[in-house]
Formats: sequence, C-alpha cells, structure tokens
Amino acid sequence: MSGVVPTAPEKSADEMENQIKSPNPQPDAPPDYNSHFVPGPPGAAVPPPVGYPGGFPVRYYSLQQPSTFPYGQPTGGTYPIQYQPGKYPVSYQSAPITWMPGSAPIPDCPPGLEYLTQLDNIHVLQHFEPMEMMTRLETNNKYDIKNNLGQMVYVVIEDTDDFSRNAYRTLRPFILRVMDFTGREIMTMQRPFRCTCCCFCCPSTRQELEVQCPPGVTLGFVLDHWNLCRAVYSVQNEKKETVLRIRGPCSTYGCGSDSVFEVTSLDGVSNIGSIIRKWNGLMSAMGDADHFDIRFPLDLDVKMKAMIFGACFLIDFMYFERSPPQRSSR
Repeated sequence: MSGVVPTAPEKSADEMENQIKSPNPQPDAPPDYNSHFVPGPPGAAVPPPVGYPGGFPVRYYSLQQPSTFPYGQPTGGTYPIQYQPGKYPVSYQSAPITWMPGSAPIPDCPPGLEYLTQLDNIHVLQHFEPMEMMTRLETNNKYDIKNNLGQMVYVVIEDTDDFSRNAYRTLRPFILRVMDFTGREIMTMQRPFRCTCCCFCCPSTRQELEVQCPPGVTLGFVLDHWNLCRAVYSVQNEKKETVLRIRGPCSTYGCGSDSVFEVTSLDGVSNIGSIIRKWNGLMSAMGDADHFDIRFPLDLDVKMKAMIFGACFLIDFMYFERSPPQRSSR
C-alpha cells in the first residue's frame, strides 16, 4: 500500500543483548566497582605491615625533606596517571616509609639502641619548615635519622613551649624526644637555659646537654668548653667522667664546604669518629634544614654512639640553627 511507511526490521533478542553488553570506549565516569559489594561481618584487627610508621601521627610525615638532600628525598612517590588530566579527580596517597629492620634485645644495651649496634654511620636530616619563613615564628624542630640505605632509624621531635622558642630563639632550653618506628620514646635529650651575656669563660654560661636512655635514666652529658679559636666539647658518662672530646673547625660558617667536628680520645691522638655538617647549597645558606653525617666505629660502645649522636644536636643549635628574622617595630 502506498500510504504505509516502511519500518526497520525488528531485532532479535540476541542482537539486543549484544548491543547492551558492547563496551563504551570512552566512558563518561570511572566505573563503580563496588556498586554490588555487600560488606561482611567485621573481622579481627590486622597489625600494620612492616615499613609503616606504627604509632606516629600521619601529620608528622606530611612534612617532606627538601630534594637537595641526597639522603632526605620526599617519602611520597611518583603517581601514575589513571585518567586524562582534568577529567576525573585523582586521589593521592603517601608512599609507605621504609624502616630499618629491628633487632633482638642485646645484653647491657639500653632498649632501643640495638639499631646503633649495627651501624657505623647515620644521617641526621632536619625538616624544612616553610611556616617559619612566612610567619617568622620559631617552630619545633623535627629530624629524620636514616642509615646509608635510606631506611628510617629514628625520628627526633623537639618538645618546647611557644614562649621559650620565640623568646630565647637559638638559646632556648629544649627537650628532644627520640622515637622508634612503634612511637616508643627510647631516648630523651635535655638542654637547660644558660645565659651567655656574662663572661664567655665563666663555667655557668657554658652550654650543656643531658642524654637519657631510657628516658629518666642518665646516660651521659655533653659539655661546651670556652675556646678562643674553635668549638670544643667534652663527652662525659653518667658519673660526669670525661671519656671523649670533640674538636670543631676554626670556622663553622664556611660557605661551600662541610664543617667537620672530630671525635677523639682524651689524649687527642686516636680519632674515634666525626660529626660532619654537610653543605647543601642554597638550603644551607638560607634555609634552616641541616644535614649531618655522623661516623663512628662499628664496634664502639653503643652508649658512646648515643652520646656522639646527642652531641650532634647541641652543635646544631649552637652553630647552625637559624631563627627567622624578627619584624621591625617601625
């Protein structure tokens, strides 16, 4: 009939099903893989895998080390692009932190220092604090302690009140808490306030650091001695008997070179180790983010290793800590 308009032939059920199941090469949104997921009953808690920060707050690791440090690369990794840029939001997650494998308890070794028995070299990496540059307010220092493989050994966090930090600046009394991967405080370092406005050679004005391991049990002291030409320290045991000496360079503000503090025996003949403040270019000149390399013999008494480790922080605060400039009152 002339008035009838021809229509397309009806498709069979199999053809319709194949058309529905054909994939779309350019989806408008990521597929919802959990749309049919039915959660089951809650199971037992699973401990975090090895290599994760354990009891530390996540916000601590949000502060990344500047890339100028060879041993302080940021803990976050490079993330692959899953979708076209700008089309779908991509969620970023921090890469896990690699910690140095633990060790079984060792006789006559304070708990937590078993790591040092396996090392002859550690790196102290201070976190760069951009808020100090912007607000000109002093913040608590934070340090990562790593081995030569880049594995985290300890973290060190300063515990000082806001008034002391900003009133006394680099001369402030402080408490440094050294913690392992479980968040356990294995060592405490305390520096009392000492006024330096009096005679420089007066014993009451000399700087001192007490090292406790475990916290509350004195391991030893690091004392600063007046010297006209260079930095000189004595390392003492818990009875305040001098066991080691530290001798710094004539100038600790050299531009473009490392500053080496030699650790020697009492007679000054035997070289025990060294504390080296590494030069890191612009970050060393302008930023407050130091990098120290501590070296000592592998078979050195672990308590003396801890004392040399503690001396590094007193040296840092006395010679390399930089407070943000104060705003002029005008």
